[in-house]
Amino acid sequence: MTTTDLENSSLKTALIVGGGRGIGLGFVQQLLAQAEIGRVYATYRRVESATELLAIDNSRLCCMQMDITDEAQIAAVMQRIQTEAAALHYVINSAGVLHEGELQPEKSLRQIDSDRLLRYFQVNSIGALLLFKQVQPLIKHPDRSILATISAKVGSIGDNHSGGWYGYRASKAALNMFIRTTAIEYQRTCPQAILVALHPGTTDTQLSQPFQRNVPPEKLFSVDRTVSQLLTVIDGLTPSDSGEFFSWDGSRLPW
Repeated sequence: MTTTDLENSSLKTALIVGGGRGIGLGFVQQLLAQAEIGRVYATYRRVESATELLAIDNSRLCCMQMDITDEAQIAAVMQRIQTEAAALHYVINSAGVLHEGELQPEKSLRQIDSDRLLRYFQVNSIGALLLFKQVQPLIKHPDRSILATISAKVGSIGDNHSGGWYGYRASKAALNMFIRTTAIEYQRTCPQAILVALHPGTTDTQLSQPFQRNVPPEKLFSVDRTVSQLLTVIDGLTPSDSGEFFSWDGSRLPW
């Protein structure tokens, strides 16, 4: 598909950040299956964890390596997209970290480490805000656009009844505040953009695998189910929903 085709067609363009595996990869696969989507851009951080994404043989898919904690890399991806597309209609950010090597959810204050806390915030919070900053030129258009970021119910301050997981909870709470604040600015600068936080439910991915033991089978979703549910939520969003926090079933979650 040429640049002219993209600009002149009524097809939609999507960007999936963190499309290398898990929920992000599920979004890539399901959006490619939609006839109205003309182009899907997908980013991944490491080649070795994106083998399934990179094996997809589809001319409508463009894969790019990007670390969401590096603003220069985010800007380079946006510049690349702008050489082919005048607008983005879907921006879905599924990049996030819960455990990574020595980085593990804390059970008590004794396990708090400042460097590990910073890693949670760099990936789960600050990276998303850098994305919101850099993507603006591609969503300043008259059509409806969706910016959806995968958050987590454990990032809800009002819903926190069990404690623990300090870094992950706090970084997701910060993410939610960044989404809310950016949505207010976007009302002025990108009025057709709808920016939301999404809780996917417990999904059978590498991120959740160490913590699935006590999850009832009916509450452990496949990636396909999670993505289908979230796309249903996304399709039903209106401008008045911008800046809100939604669960996989479409219900609003407390901050």
